[in-house]
Amino acid sequence: MGSAPPLVPASDDHGTVYLVLDNDGGRLGPSWRETDQAKTDLAALLVDLVDGQYNDPVRVVAFNTAEGWARDASTEVADLIAHGCARDGVDVPAFLRRFVEQHGSKRPVRRTPPLADL
Repeated sequence: MGSAPPLVPASDDHGTVYLVLDNDGGRLGPSWRETDQAKTDLAALLVDLVDGQYNDPVRVVAFNTAEGWARDASTEVADLIAHGCARDGVDVPAFLRRFVEQHGSKRPVRRTPPLADL
């Protein structure tokens, strides 16, 4: 008997996988986006979100089958987007504003001065 491929996608984030429920605006409504298994870690997800790879993100879930948990990661991701944009001195991209406004914790963002200002 040959061995079957693993059921758990590989991830650089200790086995934690992040998937996006995306609304494509069509008749079908929201659907879980197909994602390359190498792009399911948090860093890759954030890059894809900010680069506009998703039409209208509705929710982000994280799961780790090796550790036996799953959770809604929408607030964590929305906060990371908001804080990253604030850190870089740019506005949240228009296509992510609704997601960030709906899911973000709205905690104050402390801006750190550039090293040259220290």
